[in-house]
Amino acid sequence: MNYLAHLHLAQLADSSLLGNLMADYVRGNPYQQWPIPIADGISLHRRIDALTDALPQVRQARQLFRSETRRVAPITLDVVWDHFLSHHWNRLVPDISLPAFLAQARSVIEPQLTNTPTRFQTLNAWLWRERWIERYADPAFLLKVLEGMASRRPKLAALADSYQDFIDNYQQLEELFWQLYPQMMAQAGRREL
Repeated sequence: MNYLAHLHLAQLADSSLLGNLMADYVRGNPYQQWPIPIADGISLHRRIDALTDALPQVRQARQLFRSETRRVAPITLDVVWDHFLSHHWNRLVPDISLPAFLAQARSVIEPQLTNTPTRFQTLNAWLWRERWIERYADPAFLLKVLEGMASRRPKLAALADSYQDFIDNYQQLEELFWQLYPQMMAQAGRREL
């Protein structure tokens, strides 16, 4: 799961939006560095990542990638799941529009950015201003996302090529999304993540 899914599941689980969004920028034991609600959010993010990676649907999705891109498939899939969530937002979350949800999330997160990691602050400047999360609904935007990630980390150059796996297997990936994400939403709502 990527930014949107982590924010959405955090909201359903009544967890810290800041902690859930920031988790990838925090190393070590979050309880030694952050107030309990934020540390709980970081922990939830980590549990969601571990749970997602172990799901049979995700293992099946990884097999859709070519041998030369399979190594980066978990990263690509995080973005792909956000694409489908963004694309189908109105169907999954009919009570609030995606722009309204993101505006609420931003209003909670931005006032708390001061003492967060610098790289996370930089991410937030782009994330909200450029409307990245809303733009995930457009499959073509994912190519820009994956190419950007590949250019910043040469060891992950295959990310740019993995876009083709996404396009070639779009329908199968979408079906797998529908098998896994509503289940995760229900678990978040029951505080079982």
